[in-house]
Amino acid sequence: MTSPDDYTDDKPSVTIHCQDNASVGVAFCDRFSFDTDSVHYAVELRAPGLTARANEVVAWIWDSDLTTFLEALAADYRGWDGEQSWQTHGRDLTVSAVFRSGGHVGLTWSLRPWPQAAGGWGASVTTWLEAGEQMGSLAAQVRQFLAGEQQ
Repeated sequence: MTSPDDYTDDKPSVTIHCQDNASVGVAFCDRFSFDTDSVHYAVELRAPGLTARANEVVAWIWDSDLTTFLEALAADYRGWDGEQSWQTHGRDLTVSAVFRSGGHVGLTWSLRPWPQAAGGWGASVTTWLEAGEQMGSLAAQVRQFLAGEQQ
């Protein structure tokens, strides 16, 4: 399940909760932009015993868009074989998707800021959503968030 207002402050955000375990989730928040070529934002992962945050994930206008990836998953609500994945240009955020029977999509959100740095870290959580409506809603909310539109 997704919600544009689960995040505790009044700035635009999107929160994704796992339908199998509501304590597992992902939040997109703290969006800002220096120019018209990119959008910067934070991604937080939460699960029992885990809180991880990447403060400056970057979406470039010329890059493959996360919303395009999510919209394609929503459109393919009847499922697919194997795993599909997307990542930011800097590879600090990766999203992998699998389809399971019953019409559910598992999205594994992986953060690995500074992937080339020695002593870097990584964390991931998996959220399960309904393949059609919940995936479509997520795609629309992420598109609004990245565009800076009020939700």
